[in-house]
Amino acid sequence: MPPVENALRTLPDIAKEVKPFVAGTLEWVGMGEIEVPISLADQAGRTVQSGARVTAYVNLNKPEVRGIHMSRLYLHVDSVLTNEPLTPCSLRRLLREFLESHADLSDRAMVRIQFNHLVRRPALMSDNSGWKSYPIAITGVMDKGQFCMEIATEVVYSSTCPCSAALARQLIQERFALDFAAGKPVDYEKMMSWLGSEEGICATPHSQRSSAEVRVKLVPSFGFPIIEIIDAVEDALQTPVQTAVKRVDEQAFAKLNGANLMFCEDAARRIQSTLNHDERITDFWVRASHYESLHPHNAVAIATKGVLNGFQAGSESFGHLGHG
Repeated sequence: MPPVENALRTLPDIAKEVKPFVAGTLEWVGMGEIEVPISLADQAGRTVQSGARVTAYVNLNKPEVRGIHMSRLYLHVDSVLTNEPLTPCSLRRLLREFLESHADLSDRAMVRIQFNHLVRRPALMSDNSGWKSYPIAITGVMDKGQFCMEIATEVVYSSTCPCSAALARQLIQERFALDFAAGKPVDYEKMMSWLGSEEGICATPHSQRSSAEVRVKLVPSFGFPIIEIIDAVEDALQTPVQTAVKRVDEQAFAKLNGANLMFCEDAARRIQSTLNHDERITDFWVRASHYESLHPHNAVAIATKGVLNGFQAGSESFGHLGHG
């Protein structure tokens, strides 16, 4: 049999030619975990590159059509995200290209870009600094011509329990009453030594690493204020985890924890108050999780802006942050 010339071959297109076994419209169809490099402008105007994983979806409006054009989504993602910095304009254009390439099938498109954003942070007191990695997810949706976008991130911080702190203070008071008789003069040097001893400060409050997951819906014209949002959350909490730490930094961190005792409810309200005053944010969802050292279950508080038809307390992140 003579070989078939490539120019004369017609490859089968099952998605186009074969009807579905069961007809029906689909809310989202597409590709997940597309690996692609992205670039973003940082606060200093420099371009920062990161490796990202992208989810690209369109809806399928035609119940009688077997499938969408998956390869078109991939090629659009590669073309736009690889060759230019990520901005609201490029995100909007990418979604329009999704829809133009599926004009007969779809009227909604979504893209979600997940990556880790490295930021260099100074130490609290010393001249040192170090890198912190923040998981970021940027999501854009085009729905019947209307564009919206959101940023999700996670800030890790330390929380010291107010109840535990009060219980520890009570034990220290009781120990003081035992070691220093009431009504008698207190020797200054002896008391200073006592305050610096493990016998005197006989109890300490429990602290734990904690997490604030934040989703914000943005006014598109404001760009991607990633670091500004992270800084606002960390400033509200006052106790973000550190990078390079010498003893002077550790002492400063202990002081910050003592000045910012908080339950998960306090943490959620602090972030809620901060985000409520940011004109770039039209809606938000916050979950403060304290990974308790007292018991094996977490303490959790959730807050939203309270926008009609907006984020609800039961909302969850689309997937989860990071590269999982």
